[in-house]
Amino acid sequence: MAVCSVLSVLISYLMPVKAIPAAYIFLGPELGKKNEAIDSLRKKLTAASAHKDRGSPPEETVFYAGETSVRIIASRIQNHSLFADKRLFIVKGAELIEKKGEIELIVDTINNLDDGTALILLSDETRLAAGLDGAVPKENRQVFYELFDREKTAWLHSFFKIEGFLIHEDGIQCILEMVENNTEALRRECSRLVGFLSKHEPITADVIEKWLSHNREESAIMLFSRIAAGDTGKALESMRTLLAAKKPPQKILSDLAFCFRKLQMYITLAKNGEVNSFELKKIGLYTPKTKEDYAAAARIYNSTAAEACLALTAEYDVLLRSPVSVMEDVLMDRYILGICRLAR
Repeated sequence: MAVCSVLSVLISYLMPVKAIPAAYIFLGPELGKKNEAIDSLRKKLTAASAHKDRGSPPEETVFYAGETSVRIIASRIQNHSLFADKRLFIVKGAELIEKKGEIELIVDTINNLDDGTALILLSDETRLAAGLDGAVPKENRQVFYELFDREKTAWLHSFFKIEGFLIHEDGIQCILEMVENNTEALRRECSRLVGFLSKHEPITADVIEKWLSHNREESAIMLFSRIAAGDTGKALESMRTLLAAKKPPQKILSDLAFCFRKLQMYITLAKNGEVNSFELKKIGLYTPKTKEDYAAAARIYNSTAAEACLALTAEYDVLLRSPVSVMEDVLMDRYILGICRLAR
């Protein structure tokens, strides 16, 4: 039996390590699922390492396409490593790689990756430039879309049940209202919450609002709150905090567009004299703080101004994608100033 055991170990040791496909494209706004896919690849690379290094994680390098030139990114990936037999390169903001020369450089890099080297192109968009999208096998390209409301509700129920808490439906709706629309943000904020909550009492919307309003990270929802208050300085500060935290500008604009569309619905309710709890819940407004924000916004933006805010948001989304646009922080400052000027 002992001899067989030794032989099996030797055979396992001598067998060739299964190769891991080298290049991946992970797209879409659902950060939680996207990060799970990245972590899964890390584990595959760890398991597929050389026998002398088996079990250790890959050497990992992260680039931001808007900050580091594509030529430098390609050069770093193509350089051989003397100290690591497995490497993982992640390029965030890959939608910014649009020029023909840059696309050709990345495609050439993908086609000549060393054994043990993996490259992931990441974007919150749902597609990249055509030349990049077709550079990896179809099975290595995934789009992670935002979850449907029922899926997010089920996710939250499951999270709190596993942690040993009972949460009311209004508590779930409060979280969805106050936290960014992806499971990564939900997991981060809910993990903070459970450190303050009691397992002996059901979690209600009032409890959620009490803790989240003081402890959550900066988000586009909080930025909208400052815009609604007419505080240009705080709005600019909020935007800079988001950019410093590497929040994709297109995602910030997308979230603000969602807020302005909801503001249009609120203004319509106010015009028709239907601002009541039932109607507000129908448009996704549950907590007192959020209702206050939209009431404040409706006092300084009429329906025409809200429509203009949406149009300006779309305009800056296009400008951000332009290869001749100015620096992102300058562009986003201009955007906030433009939004605030539209207020009455």
